[in-house]
Amino acid sequence: MAKIFEEDTYRKEIETKIKKIDHENKAIELEDTIFYGKSGGQPGDIGEIITNGQKIEVNDTIKSEDAIKNILKSIDSLSVNQKVTARINWDKRYKYMRMHSALHLMCASIPLSVTGGQIGFEKSRLDFNDPEKKINKDELQKKINTLMGNNHQIIYEFIDSKILESQPELVRTMSVKPPKIDGKLRFVKIGNVDFQPCGGTHVKTTKEIGEIIIGKVENKGRMNRRVNILLND
Repeated sequence: MAKIFEEDTYRKEIETKIKKIDHENKAIELEDTIFYGKSGGQPGDIGEIITNGQKIEVNDTIKSEDAIKNILKSIDSLSVNQKVTARINWDKRYKYMRMHSALHLMCASIPLSVTGGQIGFEKSRLDFNDPEKKINKDELQKKINTLMGNNHQIIYEFIDSKILESQPELVRTMSVKPPKIDGKLRFVKIGNVDFQPCGGTHVKTTKEIGEIIIGKVENKGRMNRRVNILLND
């Protein structure tokens, strides 16, 4: 399966074929896909499968080992090797791309270990190991918005996973396993600001993210602090 979203996050639809059907779970696997499977704190894509003039809703997309499975509203009219058009819900995908990219800037702006995170449509968050309460909400918001206004390019690099043996500090998120693709790690590079392994979808430049607002900064236990972020649309 070619996971087109790994190199082209802006592709909205493709022509492909159905590779497998899971009747019990109303799920299909496509030969090639643009649908991102839920993982790493990023929700799975929704959208539609179009065939023979019929549109079938994709209610969720999940990652299962090396497979990407689309959960459909109905699979009654589908068969293996059937040609289909796969189309993502672009409004949701693009919002997730902007959110995910903004979280990378937050991560780069706070020199603390990340203990968890979640990307959402209305707001997103990262949890940091911050027992000394060093995070300052106003300073953080100003710093991230300055970085976004500088319009840094966001690109992907595929590097031998052995790089982590000599530079383990490149993995900032303690709760997410770095994604491997054909024995290599997919790194996201934001100008000279951030460089870390990540399998998610991102925009091309920081300017596309727009202005952000730092929401609540919450204490989650003795050591963890949760920082919520919103896009100022």
